[in-house]
Amino acid sequence: MNLAEIETFLTIVNTKSITKTADLLFLSQPTVSHRLTSLENELGFSLVIRNKGHKQVELTPKGMDFIILAERWMSLWKETLELQHNQEQLLLNIGCTDSLNIAVFVPLYDKILIDYPHLDLSIQSHHSSELYGMLSEHNIDIGFVYHQLHYKNIISEKLFEEKLYLLQSEHPVVEKPIVHTDELDSTKELFLSWDDNFQIWHDRWLSSVSRPHISADTITLLDRLWKNADTWMIAPESVIHELSRYRKVYVSELKNPAPNRICYKIKHKYPKTTSKRAVELFEEILEQFLHLERKEIPIGEIWGGR
Repeated sequence: MNLAEIETFLTIVNTKSITKTADLLFLSQPTVSHRLTSLENELGFSLVIRNKGHKQVELTPKGMDFIILAERWMSLWKETLELQHNQEQLLLNIGCTDSLNIAVFVPLYDKILIDYPHLDLSIQSHHSSELYGMLSEHNIDIGFVYHQLHYKNIISEKLFEEKLYLLQSEHPVVEKPIVHTDELDSTKELFLSWDDNFQIWHDRWLSSVSRPHISADTITLLDRLWKNADTWMIAPESVIHELSRYRKVYVSELKNPAPNRICYKIKHKYPKTTSKRAVELFEEILEQFLHLERKEIPIGEIWGGR
């Protein structure tokens, strides 16, 4: 087996078409067919069912079973190339939620760039549920999520938890240090679903009244859309600290508080050999970073801004 044959087979699996595979790989259709036949001859069994007149390619039962082996072969090939490229330079693939990347980890990444130049970072932002799948398939080396899912090959560990507050502009409509959600105009809400527990709490106290004025899936977008002084949001303390860097804000506690948001670190039980040292080094740096003293949030005061 060679790289070209395996790559061609996996592309056929994804496209279910010889024609589309040829287009994606910039090959002729006879070349794609030749590679597939060559691979089948080496394996000693058929991978696809050849039906004349059918546009879609159908895999044989053994072809379906071979997908896992082919993906593992490709993964090992990539690891080998990484070893050949540079044995001294480490690479770590990190997967995080958007709010964690933006509001918490940017100073950590800055520190690594300055103090650990031999550690390269590949950083991706995805939803928590997507990160579990990516880690399971070794597309990332370590992940940070806001809820626990049960994958037999993934280890999860609580990293930290944070409180949620009511956040208003420097001209608050409800200027009180402690506020109940019944006092808020839900049609003026800027909404982001911070985690599943928050969504359940929000559905009980706010969504039953009316829908939010604006819903978004990144804090950067929410910040850009926050134009009106009478709008408000409920956000975790890390996000509030991030937003207060650019604008003056007024923060209140909630009489009917939302559940704390818990961040979990997830790792694969069987990490890639090439990423093991990078993960260990990152965890050492992360532990030091999390022990740094956190700034308190002033309640019932106007603060922040450049």
